[in-house]
Amino acid sequence: MDAALVEGLAGVYEVAAPHLDERQRRVVLGAAAGRLGHGGVSALARATGVARNTIARGERDAAGEPAGRVRAAGAGRPRLADRDGGLEADLRGLLDPDTAGDPERFLLWTTLSTRALARRLGELGHKVSQSTVGRMLNAMGYSLQANQKTSLKSGHPDQDAQFRRIDRLVAARVGAGEPVVSVDTKKKELVGNYKNGGREWSPAGRPWLVEAHDFPSPDVPRALPHGVYDIAAGDGWVSVGTDHDTSEFAAATIGAWWREMGRARYPAARTLLICADGGGSNSARGWAWKFELAKLAAATGLEITVAHLPPGTSKWNKIEHRMFSFISMNWRAKPLVSHEVVVKLISSTTTAAGLTIRCQLDTRPYPTGAKYTDSAKAALPLVRDDFHGDWNYTITPPGNPES
Repeated sequence: MDAALVEGLAGVYEVAAPHLDERQRRVVLGAAAGRLGHGGVSALARATGVARNTIARGERDAAGEPAGRVRAAGAGRPRLADRDGGLEADLRGLLDPDTAGDPERFLLWTTLSTRALARRLGELGHKVSQSTVGRMLNAMGYSLQANQKTSLKSGHPDQDAQFRRIDRLVAARVGAGEPVVSVDTKKKELVGNYKNGGREWSPAGRPWLVEAHDFPSPDVPRALPHGVYDIAAGDGWVSVGTDHDTSEFAAATIGAWWREMGRARYPAARTLLICADGGGSNSARGWAWKFELAKLAAATGLEITVAHLPPGTSKWNKIEHRMFSFISMNWRAKPLVSHEVVVKLISSTTTAAGLTIRCQLDTRPYPTGAKYTDSAKAALPLVRDDFHGDWNYTITPPGNPES
Protein backbone atom coordinates (compact mmCIF):
# COMPACT_ATOMS: atom_id res chain seq x y z
CA MET A 1 0.00 0.00 0.00
CA ASP A 2 1.40 3.40 -1.05
CA ALA A 3 1.59 5.28 2.27
CA ALA A 4 2.02 8.64 0.55
CA LEU A 5 -1.10 8.06 -1.55
CA VAL A 6 -3.13 7.05 1.51
CA GLU A 7 -1.96 10.15 3.37
CA GLY A 8 -2.80 12.33 0.36
CA LEU A 9 -6.32 10.89 0.11
CA ALA A 10 -6.79 11.40 3.85
CA GLY A 11 -5.68 15.02 3.45
CA VAL A 12 -8.14 15.60 0.60
CA TYR A 13 -10.92 14.07 2.70
CA GLU A 14 -10.06 16.29 5.67
CA VAL A 15 -10.42 19.40 3.51
CA ALA A 16 -13.58 18.25 1.72
CA ALA A 17 -15.47 16.66 4.64
CA PRO A 18 -16.88 19.89 6.16
CA HIS A 19 -18.54 20.65 2.81
CA LEU A 20 -20.18 17.23 2.41
CA ASP A 21 -23.19 15.61 4.03
CA GLU A 22 -22.95 12.32 5.91
CA ARG A 23 -23.60 10.03 2.94
CA GLN A 24 -21.30 11.99 0.64
CA ARG A 25 -18.44 11.72 3.14
CA ARG A 26 -18.66 7.94 3.35
CA VAL A 27 -19.10 7.59 -0.44
CA VAL A 28 -15.96 9.67 -1.02
CA LEU A 29 -13.99 7.49 1.39
CA GLY A 30 -15.53 4.32 -0.04
CA ALA A 31 -14.61 5.32 -3.59
CA ALA A 32 -11.05 6.14 -2.48
CA ALA A 33 -10.78 2.78 -0.71
CA GLY A 34 -11.94 1.06 -3.88
CA ARG A 35 -9.22 2.78 -5.89
CA LEU A 36 -6.59 1.70 -3.35
CA GLY A 37 -7.59 -1.93 -3.75
CA HIS A 38 -7.08 -4.67 -1.18
CA GLY A 39 -6.50 -3.20 2.27
CA GLY A 40 -7.76 0.23 1.24
CA VAL A 41 -10.60 0.29 3.77
CA SER A 42 -8.28 -0.47 6.70
CA ALA A 43 -5.61 1.97 5.48
CA LEU A 44 -8.09 4.86 5.19
CA ALA A 45 -9.69 3.95 8.53
CA ARG A 46 -6.29 4.29 10.21
CA ALA A 47 -5.46 7.50 8.35
CA THR A 48 -8.79 9.32 8.89
CA GLY A 49 -10.13 7.84 12.14
CA VAL A 50 -13.41 6.89 10.38
CA ALA A 51 -14.78 3.47 11.29
CA ARG A 52 -14.00 0.60 8.89
CA ASN A 53 -17.67 -0.37 8.56
CA THR A 54 -18.56 3.21 7.58
CA ILE A 55 -15.93 3.21 4.80
CA ALA A 56 -16.99 -0.28 3.70
CA ARG A 57 -20.60 0.90 3.50
CA GLY A 58 -19.44 3.91 1.48
CA GLU A 59 -17.65 1.56 -0.91
CA ARG A 60 -20.91 -0.33 -1.45
CA ASP A 61 -22.84 2.93 -1.89
CA ALA A 62 -20.30 4.19 -4.42
CA ALA A 63 -20.85 1.06 -6.53
CA GLY A 64 -24.65 1.43 -6.46
CA GLU A 65 -27.18 3.91 -7.78
CA PRO A 66 -27.08 7.53 -6.51
CA ALA A 67 -29.46 8.06 -3.60
CA GLY A 68 -32.33 10.50 -3.89
CA ARG A 69 -32.02 11.78 -0.35
CA VAL A 70 -29.80 11.71 2.71
CA ARG A 71 -30.55 11.53 6.39
CA ALA A 72 -32.49 14.52 7.66
CA ALA A 73 -30.48 17.19 9.46
CA GLY A 74 -30.01 16.32 13.09
CA ALA A 75 -31.00 12.69 12.62
CA GLY A 76 -28.97 9.84 14.02
CA ARG A 77 -27.41 9.32 17.42
CA PRO A 78 -25.78 12.32 19.11
CA ARG A 79 -22.00 12.25 19.24
CA LEU A 80 -20.65 10.25 22.16
CA ALA A 81 -18.63 13.29 23.27
CA ASP A 82 -21.92 15.24 23.51
CA ARG A 83 -23.71 12.47 25.41
CA ASP A 84 -20.80 11.85 27.75
CA GLY A 85 -19.82 15.27 28.98
CA GLY A 86 -16.65 14.19 30.76
CA LEU A 87 -15.23 12.07 27.93
CA GLU A 88 -13.21 14.74 26.12
CA ALA A 89 -11.85 16.19 29.36
CA ASP A 90 -10.68 12.76 30.52
CA LEU A 91 -9.14 12.05 27.12
CA ARG A 92 -7.15 15.28 27.27
CA GLY A 93 -6.08 14.38 30.79
CA LEU A 94 -4.71 11.05 29.58
CA LEU A 95 -2.87 12.69 26.70
CA ASP A 96 -1.09 15.41 28.66
CA PRO A 97 1.68 13.24 30.17
CA ASP A 98 2.29 11.47 26.86
CA THR A 99 1.98 14.37 24.43
CA ALA A 100 4.58 16.59 22.83
CA GLY A 101 3.04 19.74 21.41
CA ASP A 102 2.87 23.49 21.74
CA PRO A 103 -0.28 25.65 21.73
CA GLU A 104 0.29 26.57 18.07
CA ARG A 105 0.56 22.88 17.15
CA PHE A 106 3.75 23.03 15.13
CA LEU A 107 4.53 19.57 16.47
CA LEU A 108 1.78 17.54 18.06
CA TRP A 109 1.57 13.80 18.54
CA THR A 110 0.74 11.19 21.13
CA THR A 111 2.72 8.06 21.84
CA LEU A 112 -0.34 6.20 23.14
CA SER A 113 -2.37 4.02 20.77
CA THR A 114 -6.11 4.52 20.32
CA ARG A 115 -6.61 1.03 21.75
CA ALA A 116 -4.65 1.93 24.89
CA LEU A 117 -6.53 5.22 25.25
CA ALA A 118 -9.91 3.48 24.86
CA ARG A 119 -8.90 0.95 27.53
CA ARG A 120 -7.85 3.70 29.96
CA LEU A 121 -11.05 5.64 29.29
CA GLY A 122 -13.00 2.45 30.02
CA GLU A 123 -11.24 2.24 33.39
CA LEU A 124 -12.51 5.78 34.04
CA GLY A 125 -16.09 4.71 33.34
CA HIS A 126 -16.46 5.72 29.68
CA LYS A 127 -17.76 3.20 27.16
CA VAL A 128 -15.83 4.15 24.04
CA SER A 129 -14.24 2.29 21.10
CA GLN A 130 -10.78 2.85 19.68
CA SER A 131 -12.30 4.15 16.41
CA THR A 132 -14.22 6.82 18.35
CA VAL A 133 -11.01 7.77 20.14
CA GLY A 134 -9.33 8.08 16.74
CA ARG A 135 -12.04 10.44 15.46
CA MET A 136 -11.81 12.53 18.63
CA LEU A 137 -8.01 12.79 18.32
CA ASN A 138 -8.37 13.92 14.72
CA ALA A 139 -10.90 16.58 15.73
CA MET A 140 -8.58 17.74 18.53
CA GLY A 141 -5.73 18.35 16.07
CA TYR A 142 -3.47 15.40 16.76
CA SER A 143 -1.17 14.13 14.02
CA LEU A 144 -2.43 11.15 12.07
CA GLN A 145 1.09 9.67 11.99
CA ALA A 146 1.19 9.11 15.73
CA ASN A 147 -1.48 6.43 15.79
CA GLN A 148 0.43 4.40 13.19
CA LYS A 149 3.74 4.56 15.03
CA THR A 150 2.84 3.20 18.45
CA SER A 151 5.09 0.17 17.97
CA LEU A 152 7.93 2.62 18.54
CA LYS A 153 6.94 2.66 22.21
CA SER A 154 9.29 -0.28 22.61
CA GLY A 155 12.16 1.68 21.06
CA HIS A 156 14.75 3.80 22.84
CA PRO A 157 13.71 4.46 26.46
CA ASP A 158 14.40 8.19 26.07
CA GLN A 159 12.53 8.68 22.80
CA ASP A 160 9.48 10.34 24.38
CA ALA A 161 11.67 12.68 26.41
CA GLN A 162 13.54 13.60 23.23
CA PHE A 163 10.31 14.34 21.37
CA ARG A 164 9.18 16.58 24.22
CA ARG A 165 12.52 18.36 24.13
CA ILE A 166 12.25 18.91 20.37
CA ASP A 167 8.74 20.26 20.83
CA ARG A 168 9.83 22.76 23.48
CA LEU A 169 12.72 23.92 21.30
CA VAL A 170 10.49 24.34 18.25
CA ALA A 171 7.87 26.28 20.23
CA ALA A 172 10.46 28.58 21.78
CA ARG A 173 12.36 29.28 18.55
CA VAL A 174 9.25 29.83 16.42
CA GLY A 175 7.79 32.03 19.13
CA ALA A 176 10.95 34.13 19.07
CA GLY A 177 10.83 34.48 15.29
CA GLU A 178 13.90 32.32 14.75
CA PRO A 179 14.08 29.83 11.83
CA VAL A 180 13.30 26.15 12.45
CA VAL A 181 13.74 23.60 9.66
CA SER A 182 13.24 19.89 9.13
CA VAL A 183 15.81 18.32 6.79
CA ASP A 184 16.32 14.99 5.06
CA THR A 185 17.29 13.31 1.80
CA LYS A 186 14.51 11.84 -0.31
CA LYS A 187 14.95 8.45 -1.91
CA LYS A 188 17.59 8.36 -4.66
CA GLU A 189 15.89 8.23 -8.06
CA LEU A 190 17.02 6.75 -11.38
CA VAL A 191 17.09 9.35 -14.16
CA GLY A 192 15.88 8.11 -17.54
CA ASN A 193 12.88 6.48 -19.15
CA TYR A 194 12.32 4.13 -16.21
CA LYS A 195 9.13 3.08 -14.50
CA ASN A 196 7.95 5.38 -11.72
CA GLY A 197 5.48 4.04 -9.16
CA GLY A 198 1.83 5.05 -9.04
CA ARG A 199 -0.95 5.59 -11.58
CA GLU A 200 -2.38 8.62 -13.37
CA TRP A 201 -5.29 9.21 -15.72
CA SER A 202 -4.44 8.73 -19.40
CA PRO A 203 -6.30 7.54 -22.52
CA ALA A 204 -7.33 3.90 -22.18
CA GLY A 205 -4.82 1.51 -23.69
CA ARG A 206 -2.14 4.17 -24.05
CA PRO A 207 0.21 3.83 -21.06
CA TRP A 208 3.57 5.58 -21.00
CA LEU A 209 6.09 3.07 -22.36
CA VAL A 210 9.27 2.75 -20.30
CA GLU A 211 12.37 0.57 -20.28
CA ALA A 212 11.71 -3.10 -19.54
CA HIS A 213 14.56 -3.21 -17.00
CA ASP A 214 15.70 -0.65 -14.49
CA PHE A 215 18.54 -2.48 -12.77
CA PRO A 216 20.93 0.09 -11.25
CA SER A 217 24.38 0.32 -12.79
CA PRO A 218 27.18 2.86 -12.48
CA ASP A 219 26.25 4.27 -15.88
CA VAL A 220 22.67 5.17 -14.93
CA PRO A 221 22.48 8.79 -13.69
CA ARG A 222 20.83 9.44 -10.36
CA ALA A 223 18.94 12.30 -8.77
CA LEU A 224 19.47 12.95 -5.05
CA PRO A 225 16.81 15.33 -3.71
CA HIS A 226 17.83 16.83 -0.36
CA GLY A 227 15.18 19.01 1.25
CA VAL A 228 14.74 21.77 3.80
CA TYR A 229 11.22 22.32 5.16
CA ASP A 230 10.50 25.57 7.03
CA ILE A 231 8.17 24.43 9.82
CA ALA A 232 6.68 27.85 10.62
CA ALA A 233 6.29 29.05 7.02
CA GLY A 234 5.12 25.72 5.61
CA ASP A 235 7.25 25.84 2.48
CA GLY A 236 10.57 24.40 1.45
CA TRP A 237 13.66 24.09 -0.69
CA VAL A 238 15.11 21.08 -2.51
CA SER A 239 18.57 20.74 -4.02
CA VAL A 240 18.79 17.92 -6.56
CA GLY A 241 22.29 16.50 -6.44
CA THR A 242 23.96 14.41 -9.12
CA ASP A 243 26.97 13.02 -7.23
CA HIS A 244 26.97 11.64 -3.66
CA ASP A 245 24.66 12.18 -0.70
CA THR A 246 27.35 13.43 1.67
CA SER A 247 27.30 15.69 4.71
CA GLU A 248 28.85 18.41 2.56
CA PHE A 249 25.90 18.14 0.15
CA ALA A 250 23.40 18.22 3.04
CA ALA A 251 24.98 21.34 4.55
CA ALA A 252 25.23 22.97 1.11
CA THR A 253 21.48 22.45 0.66
CA ILE A 254 20.75 24.17 3.98
CA GLY A 255 23.08 26.97 2.92
CA ALA A 256 21.22 27.33 -0.39
CA TRP A 257 17.89 27.54 1.47
CA TRP A 258 19.31 30.23 3.74
CA ARG A 259 20.64 32.34 0.86
CA GLU A 260 17.58 31.98 -1.36
CA MET A 261 14.74 31.92 1.18
CA GLY A 262 15.69 32.01 4.85
CA ARG A 263 17.85 35.14 5.02
CA ALA A 264 15.12 37.38 3.55
CA ARG A 265 12.43 35.85 5.73
CA TYR A 266 14.45 35.99 8.97
CA PRO A 267 16.70 39.05 8.60
CA ALA A 268 17.24 39.40 12.36
CA ALA A 269 17.88 35.69 12.99
CA ARG A 270 20.73 34.77 15.32
CA THR A 271 20.07 31.03 15.52
CA LEU A 272 18.94 28.14 13.34
CA LEU A 273 17.28 25.00 14.72
CA ILE A 274 17.62 21.89 12.55
CA CYS A 275 15.39 18.84 13.18
CA ALA A 276 16.82 15.75 11.50
CA ASP A 277 16.80 12.00 11.76
CA GLY A 278 19.89 10.24 13.02
CA GLY A 279 21.39 8.61 9.94
CA GLY A 280 22.59 9.22 6.42
CA SER A 281 24.29 12.45 5.43
CA ASN A 282 23.09 14.12 8.65
CA SER A 283 24.18 11.30 10.91
CA ALA A 284 24.05 12.01 14.63
CA ARG A 285 27.26 10.02 15.07
CA GLY A 286 29.15 11.33 12.05
CA TRP A 287 31.85 13.98 12.35
CA ALA A 288 31.58 15.11 8.71
CA TRP A 289 28.08 16.50 9.37
CA LYS A 290 29.30 18.52 12.34
CA PHE A 291 32.33 19.89 10.48
CA GLU A 292 30.15 20.97 7.56
CA LEU A 293 27.71 22.67 9.94
CA ALA A 294 30.66 24.53 11.49
CA LYS A 295 31.49 25.88 8.02
CA LEU A 296 27.85 26.87 7.56
CA ALA A 297 27.78 28.62 10.95
CA ALA A 298 30.92 30.55 10.03
CA ALA A 299 29.48 31.55 6.65
CA THR A 300 26.09 32.66 7.98
CA GLY A 301 26.97 33.86 11.48
CA LEU A 302 24.14 31.71 12.83
CA GLU A 303 24.36 29.60 15.96
CA ILE A 304 23.17 26.21 14.70
CA THR A 305 21.38 23.83 17.05
CA VAL A 306 20.62 20.28 15.93
CA ALA A 307 17.95 18.07 17.46
CA HIS A 308 17.99 14.52 16.10
CA LEU A 309 14.93 12.29 16.18
CA PRO A 310 15.51 9.14 18.25
CA PRO A 311 16.65 5.98 16.42
CA GLY A 312 13.93 4.32 14.37
CA THR A 313 11.62 7.34 14.24
CA SER A 314 12.74 9.03 11.02
CA LYS A 315 9.26 8.85 9.48
CA TRP A 316 8.08 11.28 12.13
CA ASN A 317 10.33 13.94 10.64
CA LYS A 318 8.01 16.73 9.44
CA ILE A 319 9.59 16.97 6.01
CA GLU A 320 8.55 13.39 5.27
CA HIS A 321 4.80 13.96 5.42
CA ARG A 322 4.64 17.73 4.94
CA MET A 323 6.75 17.90 1.76
CA PHE A 324 8.28 14.68 0.41
CA SER A 325 4.96 12.80 0.34
CA PHE A 326 3.43 15.49 -1.90
CA ILE A 327 6.43 15.42 -4.24
CA SER A 328 5.91 11.66 -4.61
CA MET A 329 2.24 12.19 -5.42
CA ASN A 330 3.02 14.94 -7.93
CA TRP A 331 5.40 12.83 -9.99
CA ARG A 332 3.71 9.45 -9.63
CA ALA A 333 3.64 7.42 -12.85
CA LYS A 334 5.83 10.02 -14.60
CA PRO A 335 9.22 8.76 -15.79
CA LEU A 336 12.00 11.03 -14.52
CA VAL A 337 13.66 11.26 -17.92
CA SER A 338 16.15 14.02 -17.00
CA HIS A 339 17.39 16.03 -14.06
CA GLU A 340 15.58 19.05 -15.48
CA VAL A 341 12.30 17.13 -15.36
CA VAL A 342 12.99 16.19 -11.73
CA VAL A 343 13.55 19.86 -10.85
CA LYS A 344 10.39 20.99 -12.68
CA LEU A 345 8.20 18.34 -11.06
CA ILE A 346 9.45 19.20 -7.59
CA SER A 347 9.05 22.95 -8.23
CA SER A 348 5.48 22.45 -9.43
CA THR A 349 4.43 20.59 -6.27
CA THR A 350 1.78 22.53 -4.35
CA THR A 351 -1.06 21.77 -1.95
CA ALA A 352 -4.36 23.38 -1.02
CA ALA A 353 -2.80 24.23 2.34
CA GLY A 354 -0.29 26.51 0.62
CA LEU A 355 2.84 24.38 0.25
CA THR A 356 5.30 25.72 -2.31
CA ILE A 357 8.76 24.38 -3.07
CA ARG A 358 11.75 26.01 -4.71
CA CYS A 359 14.15 23.61 -6.36
CA GLN A 360 17.60 23.84 -7.92
CA LEU A 361 19.96 21.38 -9.62
CA ASP A 362 23.33 20.99 -7.90
CA THR A 363 25.88 19.37 -10.21
CA ARG A 364 28.93 19.96 -8.01
CA PRO A 365 31.05 16.98 -6.99
CA TYR A 366 30.74 15.81 -3.38
CA PRO A 367 33.49 13.27 -2.71
CA THR A 368 33.21 10.74 0.06
CA GLY A 369 35.73 9.53 2.63
CA ALA A 370 36.54 12.74 4.55
CA LYS A 371 38.85 12.14 7.55
CA TYR A 372 39.37 14.31 10.63
CA THR A 373 42.13 14.28 13.21
CA ASP A 374 41.52 14.14 16.94
CA SER A 375 42.93 17.64 17.33
CA ALA A 376 40.51 18.99 14.69
CA LYS A 377 37.61 17.31 16.47
CA ALA A 378 38.67 18.81 19.79
CA ALA A 379 38.85 22.28 18.23
CA LEU A 380 35.38 22.06 16.71
CA PRO A 381 33.07 24.75 18.24
CA LEU A 382 30.67 22.08 19.43
CA VAL A 383 28.59 22.34 22.61
CA ARG A 384 26.76 19.15 23.54
CA ASP A 385 23.54 19.28 25.54
CA ASP A 386 23.43 17.69 28.99
CA PHE A 387 20.56 15.47 27.81
CA HIS A 388 21.78 13.11 25.09
CA GLY A 389 24.59 15.19 23.72
CA ASP A 390 24.77 12.69 20.87
CA TRP A 391 21.30 13.82 19.75
CA ASN A 392 21.36 17.45 20.87
CA TYR A 393 24.20 19.87 20.27
CA THR A 394 25.00 23.39 19.10
CA ILE A 395 27.63 24.66 16.68
CA THR A 396 28.72 28.21 17.43
CA PRO A 397 30.07 30.61 14.79
CA PRO A 398 33.44 32.41 15.13
CA GLY A 399 33.23 35.37 17.46
CA ASN A 400 30.54 33.79 19.60
CA PRO A 401 31.51 33.88 23.31
CA GLU A 402 31.12 30.10 23.47
CA SER A 403 33.33 29.46 20.43
